[in-house]
Amino acid sequence: MDNKFPPRKVPSFCSFRYGLSLLLHVCNVLIMSQRMCVSLTMVVMVNRTDPHGLPNTSTEELLDNIKNPVYNWSPEIQGIIFSSIFYGSVIFQIPAGYLSGIYSVKKMVGSTLFVSSLINLFIPLAAQVGETLVIVCRVAQGVAQGTVAAAQQVIWIKWAPPLERGRLTSISISGFMLGPFITLIATGFICKSLGWPMVFYILGACGCTLSLLWFVLFYDEPKDHPCMSISEKEYITSFHVQQNGLLSALPHLFAWIFGILAGQMADFLLSRNIFSILNIRKLFIMLGLLLPALFCVCLLYLSSSFYGTIIFLILACATGSFTMVTVIVNTLEIAPRYCGFLNGFILVIGTIAGIISSTLTGIILNQDPESSWFKIFFLIAGINVIGVIFYLIFAKAEIQDWAKEKQHTRL
Repeated sequence: MDNKFPPRKVPSFCSFRYGLSLLLHVCNVLIMSQRMCVSLTMVVMVNRTDPHGLPNTSTEELLDNIKNPVYNWSPEIQGIIFSSIFYGSVIFQIPAGYLSGIYSVKKMVGSTLFVSSLINLFIPLAAQVGETLVIVCRVAQGVAQGTVAAAQQVIWIKWAPPLERGRLTSISISGFMLGPFITLIATGFICKSLGWPMVFYILGACGCTLSLLWFVLFYDEPKDHPCMSISEKEYITSFHVQQNGLLSALPHLFAWIFGILAGQMADFLLSRNIFSILNIRKLFIMLGLLLPALFCVCLLYLSSSFYGTIIFLILACATGSFTMVTVIVNTLEIAPRYCGFLNGFILVIGTIAGIISSTLTGIILNQDPESSWFKIFFLIAGINVIGVIFYLIFAKAEIQDWAKEKQHTRL
C-alpha cells in the first residue's frame, strides 16, 4: 500500500529551506542596516558647532575632517534625507508584489539587493556633490529595498511546506528587527575608528557579496535545485490528494450539520414563544454573518498553528449556514405568492456575488500573495457586518401588501 502522506521526518536545520530562510534573514538585516545607518552617521556628517562650516586649525581635527567630512545641512534637509528612503519603499511595494508573481523572484530579489548595496557605496560620494543627490540616492535605494521586501514573500508559496510556513517566515522576517540593533551598535564604533564613510562602504560591500551569493544558492523552484535531496523536494512540493480532499470537504460537512441544527433551534424558539418570528429571523442572520466575520478575524490573529488555521477556516465557512433558516424561509413569510421567484432571484444574486468575489480575490492575491489575505478576510468581515445592519433595519416577517392576493367582490 502506498504511503498516504508526505514524509514528516525531514531534516530541518540542515535543510535547504531553512538555509534559505537564514539567507533571507541576513538579507533583511542588511536592508535595515543600510536604511538605518544614516540615523547615526548624520551626527558626525553634519557640523553642528560651526554654522559656517569653517574648518578648525587643529591638526588633529583637520585629519578627523578628512576621515569624517562635515556638511552644512539644515534640520529640514536632514529630515528629508531620513524620510526619503521610505518614499521609494512605500511607493513601489505594491507594483513589486504584482511583478513578483510574473517575473523570476530570484532575479528580482538578487538584482534589487545588489542595486541597494551599490547605491550605499556611492552615498559618501553623493554627499560631496550635494544633499539633493543624497536624497535621490535614498529614494532609489528605497525602491530597491521595497522590491526586496515585497518579492521575498512570494518565495514561501513554493518553498515552505504548510506545516512550516510560520517558522520559515518568522526566521526570515525577524531580520528586519535585528538589523537596527546591529546597526546602532556597530555604526558608532566604525564612525569613531574608521570614519562615517566606511559605514556605507562596509554595508554596501556586504550587500553586493550577499546578492552574488543569492544568485548562486537560490532557485525559483525547489525541484530545480541541483544540490537538494530528493526527500526534501518531495516534502516541500507534495500535497496528498486524499488529505486535500478531506480538508476541503470538512467545511461542507459542518455546514450541513449546522444547517440542520439551525432549523431545529429556530422551530424550538418559535414553539416555546421565546422570540417572535421576526426576532428569530434576525437572530439567525446575525449568527450566520457575524460568526464567519469573527472567525475570519480570528484566523488572521489567533491561528498560530496549522490545525488552528483549519479549525477557524471550517468554522468561518460552516457557520454561514445559519443564515439559511432566514434566507429561504423568510421569503415564504413576506411573499408566499412569489416565493419561487424570490428564491430564484436570491440564487442569481448569490451566483453573481460568487463570480465577483472570485475575480476580486484573484486580483488582490496577484498583488501580494501573502499579506493580501488580510485584506480579503477583512473585506469578508466588513461585507457581512454591513449585511447584518441592512437586514436588522429593513427585515419583515409578515406578508407584505404588494404580495397579498387581491379579493374581487361582485356588486
